[in-house]
Amino acid sequence: MRTHRQTATVIGACALAATLAACGSSGPSHPSTSPKTPSASSTTSTSTSAAISAIKTNWTTFFDFKTATSNQVALLQNGSDFTNAINGMKSNPIASGANAKVLSVTNVTPTTATVKYNVLLGTAVALPNQTGMAVYEDGTWKVGDASLCGLLGLELKKSQLPSACSSAG
Repeated sequence: MRTHRQTATVIGACALAATLAACGSSGPSHPSTSPKTPSASSTTSTSTSAAISAIKTNWTTFFDFKTATSNQVALLQNGSDFTNAINGMKSNPIASGANAKVLSVTNVTPTTATVKYNVLLGTAVALPNQTGMAVYEDGTWKVGDASLCGLLGLELKKSQLPSACSSAG
């Protein structure tokens, strides 16, 4: 029975990836913009703690498909290039149950951080121990677009990825 559940979970994760790719934006892709460098005060340990907290919150919020699309777009680097993909995922019952659990945030710099996380379908771990990047852009810690595209790349051919992934950092 456990194997059946694990198989169903992996199939659900594949459906999530396929839905995102199928619904990717077909509009022109925009080159990734360089993240803005925050003020020197953000390099203090207090700021590092605040950054880690913001990254965890924003990462979890982005991957919660109950979150309004406009909020998800705001929490993804180059998010407007992925609006159609996000909307497509929300229309898929399996994908709409996806979420993420942040395991750790490390290597925090003024503009980037490494995020270790699990992708969940409900409460079941579908993709364990994923590594992604958070970027500090426009005063907000965001999910790096390359992280989302990397997840999609686990299941899809390069030609099947949303066009916005071609310019993802």
